[in-house]
Amino acid sequence: MSNRALLEVIALDAQDAIAAQAGGADRLELVSDMAADGLTPSRETFGRIRAAVDIPLRVMLRLADGFAAGDVEALVGAARGLRAEGAEEFVLGFLDAHGDPDLVTVERLVAELEGCRWTFHRAIDRAADRDALRKQLADVPGLDTYLTAGSPAGVDDGLPVLLAEASRRGEPGYEPRMLIGGGLRLDHLPALRAARLDAFHIGGAARPLSWEAPVDAAAVRAWRTAIDD
Repeated sequence: MSNRALLEVIALDAQDAIAAQAGGADRLELVSDMAADGLTPSRETFGRIRAAVDIPLRVMLRLADGFAAGDVEALVGAARGLRAEGAEEFVLGFLDAHGDPDLVTVERLVAELEGCRWTFHRAIDRAADRDALRKQLADVPGLDTYLTAGSPAGVDDGLPVLLAEASRRGEPGYEPRMLIGGGLRLDHLPALRAARLDAFHIGGAARPLSWEAPVDAAAVRAWRTAIDD
């Protein structure tokens, strides 16, 4: 099995997915509506992407901008429908009004996912207490990844936090893999790789023209090359 670092790319449709895989992506995060920072895609979109590529897909469970759960029954229904369509990996994460993890919603969704692996997304960067959040979620089944920039403002501001958390790997709450994304640039990679961080997430960086443009395979390949160096 390869030990190379993970490169995850945001995909909105099958065209994005095909280009990302061609550029060397290991996994895709499937979303819709990037104007709202990424919402749940339709079952039909998932099906088209699943038919187009053969790399793992993590599907966003989020129905509105922000980190409040909103309509939990609608979220559960979306999860159920995507599972029926064949989805096996997910992305989710909700906070309550105090900035603590919304454990009721998270546990309700995880029960619906029935053992699927999932990422707690950048809600961690808005949490009142990152360390407490990690410990509160430590025993929730299936959680194997945190998508984080270390700060709501992005990796530039969050780099010290990311490096500090990387040094705690293996401690209670710090076992999940850290997937670094949110304003990530190529010049951040040397410090992150030196800290033995090995998973990276890109969205806009895979679309050098604009978010309205499709994923560019050459842009993804440039990241693949830089990560592997």
